[in-house]
Amino acid sequence: MSTRQVLVYTATAAYRHESIPAAVAAIGELGAEHGFKVHATEEPLRSLDGYDAVVFLSTSGEVLDEAGRVALLDHIAGGGGFLGVHSAACTEYEWPAYGELLGARFAGHPPVQPAVLTVDRSHPATAHLPRQWHWTDEWYDFRSPPRDVTVLATVDEATYVGGGMGVGHPLVWHRRHGRGRSFYTALGHATEAYGDPVFRAHLLGALRWVASWPEGTERLSGRSL
Repeated sequence: MSTRQVLVYTATAAYRHESIPAAVAAIGELGAEHGFKVHATEEPLRSLDGYDAVVFLSTSGEVLDEAGRVALLDHIAGGGGFLGVHSAACTEYEWPAYGELLGARFAGHPPVQPAVLTVDRSHPATAHLPRQWHWTDEWYDFRSPPRDVTVLATVDEATYVGGGMGVGHPLVWHRRHGRGRSFYTALGHATEAYGDPVFRAHLLGALRWVASWPEGTERLSGRSL
C-alpha cells in the first residue's frame, strides 16, 4: 500500500488566525497517531500529485495564482480530497470554481460565544458527536446557504446572539465534486479547539472521508511524518 499523504495549506492574504500553529500541530499529531504523512506549507501551490487530500486550514484572501488554481482543480478531477477549515470560506472570493468546491462564502460573524449545534451523526466526521453539541466558536454567517451539499451540523441561533441565517443555519457539510470529495467545517477559530479530542476526531473523520480512506487503513502505511 502506498503512503497516505496530506498537504496542509495555511497561506493567508487577509486575516490570519492565531490558532494556525496549533492547528498544524494537531493535524501532524493525528498523522503520527494514525499513520499518514503531513506536509504543511504556505508556498504557492503547484502539483498535488501524491497527496490524498489537501486541507485549506484557516486560509484567507486571494492565496492562489493561476498555477495553484490549476493544481487544485487537477487534484479534485483526479479523485483527490479537499477539506476546508474555518476561514477557508474567506478565501478566493474572486474565483468562482473555489466557491463551488467549498459550497458557500463567508459573510460575517458575531463575537465568539457558546451555542448548541444539531448534529447528523451519519458521517465519520460527526459519528462521535452528541446530537445536541454544546460548543464555543466563531459562528459564521454565509452570503447564501450552501448548494448541492449534505449538511451535517447546524447551529441553533436561539442559543447565541447575532446569528443572521435563521432556522437550519449550516456550519458543517460535505459533497462529491466530480471524482473528488469536498468537506467544510466552519468550526476551529480558537487555539484551544485543536487540543480538544472531540474536535480532533471531527477533523480526522473529515480527512478520512475526503481522502477515501476506509476507516483504519491509513495505519497500515507507516507512522512517520
